[in-house]
This record gives sequence, C-alpha cells and structure tokens, in this order.
Amino acid sequence: MAEYTIAVLAGDGIGPEVTAEAVGALRAVERRSSHTFTLREALVGQAAIAVEGEAISDATMALCQASDAVLFGAVGGAGVGRPDAKAQPENALFRLRKELALFANVRPVRPLPALLGASTIKRETLRGVDMVVVRELTGGLYYGKPSEIREDSAGAVEAGGASAVDTMVYSEAEIERIVRYACELARGRRQRVTSVDKANVLSCSRLWRRVAERVARDYPDVTLRHLLVDSCAMGLIRQPRDFDVIVTENMFGDILTDEASMLAGSMGMLPSASLGTRMTAHGRFGLYEPIHGTAPDITGQGKANPLAAILSAALLLRYSLGLTRAAEAVESAVASVIAAGYRTPDIATARGTIVSTGEMGAAVAERI
Repeated sequence: MAEYTIAVLAGDGIGPEVTAEAVGALRAVERRSSHTFTLREALVGQAAIAVEGEAISDATMALCQASDAVLFGAVGGAGVGRPDAKAQPENALFRLRKELALFANVRPVRPLPALLGASTIKRETLRGVDMVVVRELTGGLYYGKPSEIREDSAGAVEAGGASAVDTMVYSEAEIERIVRYACELARGRRQRVTSVDKANVLSCSRLWRRVAERVARDYPDVTLRHLLVDSCAMGLIRQPRDFDVIVTENMFGDILTDEASMLAGSMGMLPSASLGTRMTAHGRFGLYEPIHGTAPDITGQGKANPLAAILSAALLLRYSLGLTRAAEAVESAVASVIAAGYRTPDIATARGTIVSTGEMGAAVAERI
C-alpha cells in the first residue's frame, strides 16, 4: 500500500466548489485501489488574507513543501495582483511558483469528441486536435524589475502625466530548462516542438530562439520550428491539428492557453500542471489547477464546471504520484460522463442534460 500527502488549497470564488469535486475523484480512486491519500487543507487567496493577513502564509508554504503535490483551486478578487503585494490574492500563486521552483506549466488540449459542438470552432477543424502547451512560469515580464507606475517621474508633466515601466528578463538557463522539458515531452508524443516568440521585436525572444536551436541539437529525433506569437494565435484557430508541443515564455503562454481552451469548448475543461525542479519518491513535484479563475458571477450557484479541476487531479496522479493507471481511470470517467450527455452550463449542447457542479462531480466519481 502506497501513501501520499497532498496539500489542498481551494482558494476563492468557485475554487472551493470545483476543488471539492476533484477531491471526490481522488477519494474514488482511493476506494478502488490500495493507495492512501492524506489531504491537508489550508487557506489561500482572499480567504487567507481575511484570516492570516496575507495571500499565503509561511505555514502554508511549509505544508506545500512537505507534500508530494499541491491541488489548487483559484484565487482572485478586487484589485490588481502584483508579485510583491502580500495583500493581493494573486500573490499566492506568484509565491508558490517562485519559491517551489515551478518552472513548467503544462496544459494539454484535447477536445472530447462528444463536445465538438460546444466550441464555436467548426467540428472538422477540431477533429484530431491533441496538443500540449508548455509555458515558462517563473521568469519574463511578470517577474522583471523594475515594474511600477511612476507618478512623479522626470518629465512626467511635459509628457502628459505619469509613466509606467515593466521589465522582461530571461536568462539562458531559464530558456534552456523549459525548452529541454518540451523536447523531452515531445519524444513521448509526435516528436514536434513549436517554439513561440516575438523575435522580430524583442531581444528576449531573440535569445530564446538562439537557445532553443542549441538545445534542439541534443534531440535529433525531435523537429523544432519557430513561430511568432501572433502567427501562433492565428494557427490555433485556423489549423490546430498542426501543433504537437508548443513551448513559449510566461506571458505568451498565459494568453495562448486561454485561447486554446476554446478548442475544448470552455475554460472549464482545461487542466494544468505546474511542475518543479524537485523530484519526490514518486515523481516530479507539482501544483495542479484548472486554468479558469474565480468566476464570482456564478460562485455558490452550482453552475461551475468541475471537470478541469478533476482532470487536474488526474495530472497530479500521473506526474507527481506516478499513478498512470489511476490517472487514465479518472480521464476515462470524464470522457464517459460527457459521452453520456451530462453538461454544466458552460458546455451546454442541444442534446445534453444540464447538471450542477456537485452532480457532475458525483457522476465522474461513480465511473472511476
């Protein structure tokens, strides 16, 4: 019998609702196997600010460090998040990513056949789409310094008011690490990597391209191509089957994966894994979360789609715990529920049966 410790940080908005269903899926796996999951819950985001005074406490960080993986819901609320603001809910994610060295965000995009009608993209365009977006997570514009609004900067009055600056910084080591991970991932797929940048404008992208080409020489079985981010955005809609593994920097990956979620029909269908440098006894340590946000407009109404959170739990089983068969059982259960016609409002189709968040989660758990 194997025992695993998982930190559960449900967060804000619909985070607790969808995380509860992901936990239900893990409990279903536990009941049908010899594995034992010790789930340790902690506050994060607005809930943590209200009780502990900051988006994530040192104690919660220590809990995550001592766990095999982290199951995460969503954080957010009023105001705009900054990496250095303790009283902003988004700081929880920034701190987790940086201090746990979660450098690779992995987002699989594989539309389910029964959901092709839920997307605004034509069915024939979506058939056969199977890609993974690998986003660098700890560098780039989101972490560069200086990043500030300058109210009293020199020349501000003459220029018409305040000015602002953000800084994009990437080191060669950061780029090599993420490109190498993408190439390793592609080896187990269709051996194709698309590196996305803006090398015609940005110095960071020119370095990115140079390093990517050097790293690719270590993988002669993998085909590397470069694509500008605007061309990639168009390609995701026009010919999404062309992509196997996409690797890109932090901000580009943030934007492109939200776009790619529409291929699957909804942001409520897309899971993610943020993987770190640390290896545990079972696999690679990581944080797992649905890509959607807190969705305050539907919080507490039973309308949230829990499938992205449940599929994130499947990624946790696969990457951090090494339980491939259990992960496949969860993913098969999700596909079975969708094929049976169960739908939350975000993926509603003409022939589907609308169910609540809890009903969808229960239907998946029953099939695991």
